[in-house]
Amino acid sequence: MSFWHRVDKVIKRELQIWVKRPIYLIGSVVVMLFCTIFYLSFLKAGVPDKVPIGVVDYDNSSISRNFVRQLDATQLGKVVHYENFAEAREDMQGGRITSVCVLPEGFSRDISAQRQPTISFYINGLYFLGGSLAWKDLLTMVNLTAGAVQREVLQMKGVNNAEIMGQLRPVDIDVHQIGNATMNYGAYLANMMLPGMLQMVIIIVLIYSLGTELKYGTSRHLLKIAGYDIYTAVFGKLCLYTVLFTAIGWTLVIILYKWMHFPMAGHLGNMFLAMFLMVLADEAIALTIIGFVPVCRFAISVGSLYSVLGLSLTGFTLPTEAMPAGIRGLSYMYPLRYYYLFYVQEGIFASGFAGWYKYAIVLVLFLLMPFLSIKRLEHAYIYQDYERN
Repeated sequence: MSFWHRVDKVIKRELQIWVKRPIYLIGSVVVMLFCTIFYLSFLKAGVPDKVPIGVVDYDNSSISRNFVRQLDATQLGKVVHYENFAEAREDMQGGRITSVCVLPEGFSRDISAQRQPTISFYINGLYFLGGSLAWKDLLTMVNLTAGAVQREVLQMKGVNNAEIMGQLRPVDIDVHQIGNATMNYGAYLANMMLPGMLQMVIIIVLIYSLGTELKYGTSRHLLKIAGYDIYTAVFGKLCLYTVLFTAIGWTLVIILYKWMHFPMAGHLGNMFLAMFLMVLADEAIALTIIGFVPVCRFAISVGSLYSVLGLSLTGFTLPTEAMPAGIRGLSYMYPLRYYYLFYVQEGIFASGFAGWYKYAIVLVLFLLMPFLSIKRLEHAYIYQDYERN
């Protein structure tokens, strides 16, 4: 029996398993569909807006009310009024608002007398994104209010507008936001979160598929169909999963860069290549884990932990250069890291092959990892001497 005939029999067997156990398609297609809809709809406005900010106005003057109206008019903030700080604190502790701004009594009087009134901010740090955005919004409004007051004082002194602006903002900043000029949080987060979720799905689903052969005691039947060759058995199973995961990955690429118009300065075909290489590398990681830990539930636990950490260690939220040396070293163990660097070179800088070829090579090198554990997996498949439950 030829190699390809044995592979064909393994593929047909795997298709029958998919029909009997739809968990494989649910755990891949349905999960990725849900994640795609969730992230793209959650950030459909580009940036999070209407972040609830509690305001306690003890002054209740025209100046304080104008401050509150301006804060409510910003894109990020949505003011929630409170009579006292105790009510606001209770809602912030309950997660209904992200922050509290307290305007003290005598706020307008102190401003008029140039006595520097104190505005108190209380930020809920547990909600990192919401708290950070609320802090940014409040700080911006305070600076604008301070500038407006100073401008009125200078105008009353007879200073012309040009000199006033020179004093209020002596240095003019010319900002160029490369690759994401509109500060679209969708392009910043979903652009890597979705491939990160795909990486997690690939590793967990593939570990489960290979591990259930041991759990249900069907590994010898698989080897028999494959001609008692572990390489043929694994290759046959991976063929089907590679097609499935690559189709999902390429669909993500089309959605992100064609439908959502996320930054893509280079060629879409190169991102197809990057996604395909990442899929292969993630499959290699899954095969390596189940080989070293040939117990289904333990291997899934290891794969889950590995995948979750990858979302933080990739470097798209916090640059790896800012991480401690030991943590920075761990980041190079993740295919998603090299997919991200590939995207930066192709999607942001459009540097082409000269920019991303080294990251493609690293992704290919991940394919060598399963050879470290394939013999251990073969031993487990033959003797089934590892606990199943």
